[in-house]
Amino acid sequence: MITKDSIETAYSFLHQKQRIYVHSTLDWQKDDIEIAIADYADEMSQELLDAISGSRTDFLKDHKRFMEDINKAVEILEKML
Repeated sequence: MITKDSIETAYSFLHQKQRIYVHSTLDWQKDDIEIAIADYADEMSQELLDAISGSRTDFLKDHKRFMEDINKAVEILEKML
């Protein structure tokens, strides 16, 4: 079961990192954000991760699709709130 608290926590964390990532001009900062989000995704509820990823195993972990993934995650989590 996906709890409201887990949705709120994930949304807050991902939304904050998304905002920084979008406006950052520093490659090292973007890399750090990608690593932090990938680590967070590894620790989050599998049920919640499946709900936002469509069960894609590399969701939020693929450098080439990171921006698309984080935008999608934030959008879905916002709707879940």
